[in-house]
Amino acid sequence: MSGIRESPAATRVLLIEDDDGDAFLVEELLLETGKAFDLQRVRTLAEAKAAVQNATCVLLDLGLPDTYQLDGLRWLQQNVPSVAVVVLTGLADEYLGEEAVRLGAQDYLVKGQVDGPLLDRVIRYAVERERSDGLQRQLRDAQIYAEENGRLERGLLPTPIVSDGLRVTPRYAPGGQRLLLGGDFYDVVETADGTVHSVVGDVCGHGPDEAALGVTMRVAWRTLVLAERPSTETLTVVNQVFTHERYQPNLFTTLCMLSVNPSRRTGTLFLVGHPPPLLINSDGVREMKAPVRTPVGVGNGTRWPSSEVELGEGWTVLMYTDGLIEGRVGTRSRRLDVDGLIGLVESAIGHGLRDELLIDHVIDAVKQLNGGELDDDMAVVALSHG
Repeated sequence: MSGIRESPAATRVLLIEDDDGDAFLVEELLLETGKAFDLQRVRTLAEAKAAVQNATCVLLDLGLPDTYQLDGLRWLQQNVPSVAVVVLTGLADEYLGEEAVRLGAQDYLVKGQVDGPLLDRVIRYAVERERSDGLQRQLRDAQIYAEENGRLERGLLPTPIVSDGLRVTPRYAPGGQRLLLGGDFYDVVETADGTVHSVVGDVCGHGPDEAALGVTMRVAWRTLVLAERPSTETLTVVNQVFTHERYQPNLFTTLCMLSVNPSRRTGTLFLVGHPPPLLINSDGVREMKAPVRTPVGVGNGTRWPSSEVELGEGWTVLMYTDGLIEGRVGTRSRRLDVDGLIGLVESAIGHGLRDELLIDHVIDAVKQLNGGELDDDMAVVALSHG
């Protein structure tokens, strides 16, 4: 059908009508309006499937040879929900038009009771209503997204369980300015004997699936710690949980676990494919050393080497995921890495910063060197004593 002149600002209308007389009438009515319409006509729903993606509004006859009553409307709603639909029905089947509107069509018209201005108004109203409905759907999706994000956040970012005398400063930021949390997680728990256990982990990848894995691992870890199971048993069970829960066999998780003795002068450190934490005390800033084994989900799931570490009288341990050290340094391709992080911590200490002020200063400096937000997720936990 070529009677309607195409215009760059034209409303693209797809007419699905098998009757030549009714189709000709629609074309004439649109010409009568003097408005810009780009009209394309097809005779069946099968033909419409190839053309509907380019349409802004569909005029749908309910008496097509390859559909029954409202089947064509249901197909459009399922496959192209963003297109406005106005159904065309005969006088005897007007009830179908009312039912179509209840099912989601923007409006209906009875053949033989339509003039040009009415057709114009109905099409434009249908398009605007669909746009409004689309915005409402986006708003609902955003609300659901925010609620899911909140649930994941509560699971990944818990409230530490510690007594007085040990200060905990946690920080978390999703990478790349994403709104959805990634798979980084942390936790800090003190058991009845006075030992403080802390963990920082990083599930490889980003998105809700990784975040859900992170929540699962953190909850399993906290449960076993509160049950006062040995650290090696805790890590073995966490490994089993991760292996059974991961949705791809090649996924893995790195983690760092530190158990601080009740005297607060020593601790036991586990490095499971994870960057070593930093120890800040009167001797300066240095990496904490321990044997490094393969990540959770890789290799022997029962062997967990560790190292006893000296903390000193007054100290801060800075545990973090690799998002903190993988940022760029200026415009160069060089990464910050651990040595760069140590330099930033030393500079902050030189300015007299401690605890929260120190951590926030270091994170801000890392972002500034990177030229903006970090690409990877970042979880940081600082434990301070004395």
